[in-house]
Amino acid sequence: MAATEPTTVAPPAAHEGILRRQSLRESAARTYARSLPIVPVRARGLTIEGADGRRYLDCLSGAGTLALGHNHPVVLEAIKKVLDSGAPLHVLDLATPVKDAFTTELFATLPRELADDARIQFCGPAGTDAVEAALKLVRTATGRTGLLAFTGAYHGMTAGALDASGGATDVRVTRLPYPHDYRCPFGTGGERGAELAARWTEHLLDDPKGGVPAPAGMILEPVQGEGGVIPAPDDWLRRMRRITADRSIPLIADEVQTGVGRTGAFWAVDHSGVVPDVMVMSKAIGGSLPLAVIVYRSALDAWQPGAHAGTFRGNQLAMAAGTATLAFVRENRLAERAATLGARMLGRLQGLAATHPCIGDVRGRGLMIGVELVDPDADDGTRDGTPPPAPSLAAAVQRACLDRGLIVELGGRHSAVVRLLPPLTLTDEQATAVLDRFADALAAAERGRQHHPDDTGPSR
Repeated sequence: MAATEPTTVAPPAAHEGILRRQSLRESAARTYARSLPIVPVRARGLTIEGADGRRYLDCLSGAGTLALGHNHPVVLEAIKKVLDSGAPLHVLDLATPVKDAFTTELFATLPRELADDARIQFCGPAGTDAVEAALKLVRTATGRTGLLAFTGAYHGMTAGALDASGGATDVRVTRLPYPHDYRCPFGTGGERGAELAARWTEHLLDDPKGGVPAPAGMILEPVQGEGGVIPAPDDWLRRMRRITADRSIPLIADEVQTGVGRTGAFWAVDHSGVVPDVMVMSKAIGGSLPLAVIVYRSALDAWQPGAHAGTFRGNQLAMAAGTATLAFVRENRLAERAATLGARMLGRLQGLAATHPCIGDVRGRGLMIGVELVDPDADDGTRDGTPPPAPSLAAAVQRACLDRGLIVELGGRHSAVVRLLPPLTLTDEQATAVLDRFADALAAAERGRQHHPDDTGPSR
């Protein structure tokens, strides 16, 4: 189906019963199902078809998991090849040809300095378990317990990962300021804001009365995703690398969402040339199937056998799908394509912001894009003069997008950032269709706000 073809509405069908049963049977913790009440039955590339016959352009991509979109032929062929071979599907952490091929391909994409002296740990099949493994690793290797993390961070939903995320309380993690141009914690933004954030970090670590003993590691996202699509400045990242290296603090880069070409480089740290001590990877490395690993310098490999184990760390189908995905992205230079197309999409969205005051900021890197919606008419803006976020408007835009056959996600501190995470295989025509539908949805949500001003506006 062409990207610009209108969606088809089918009469009510069994999908309504499926949605009703889901609401009755599944836990209150379900998330995407609440804002996206659809029942996918077929998918290919950017397009999802629901059980009701409607078609959607998917700019959520499994929260960044689907680097090649849905059911890419190279992924399906890799999975079929394993299934047809009679190879075991479950092998714990035993060596297999499938695992060997995956590791070889993965190492070929890594920063050379790391790949030449790396170890890999296969974790439980979710990124949050890989984060747990990374934290345990640096604590074991250094003999320390503390951790440095950043405001706005998101590293997963298990206990240790939550400790390092932005909403944590009562934990042994020191929270540091993450640079943010639009809502700078120092009220300056730009290079000055990033410099102040770095200076604060350095001062805190060197202050004998700062209350921060030498930590086991620093964990950061090169682009904060759930935090609101906030790219870290390259100079600031290099500064964090120098600060940690000078103090023998392992640097952990969480590339769960930013990896495999998403930001316009194969790994987001490649933009800055920073080589971390540990890289956390999941999502796209499994080619749409569950897989998570950490790769780290061999000097940190101080674990005893079984120190971080898991029954499902040998997912052969995911490794095969992941190998095919990594190779396809590398061979077809999809990271470079993401950089070019992402810049074009950002440019158009910035043009849209010029005529829509409710767009406070447009930001991102590659095909990891965020549009922060604000209330420009509010009389209680922030101290630095930026208008307050408008989460209700963002939710209205998300609903209007879905009505127009476009799936988007919300993020940011107040869920006021509309996020676009299309597959790296996005065509120019599809990109235009996505932005056309978003612009139409934004205009519709604005009209709704004018008719019902009390229903939108920021939560206070």
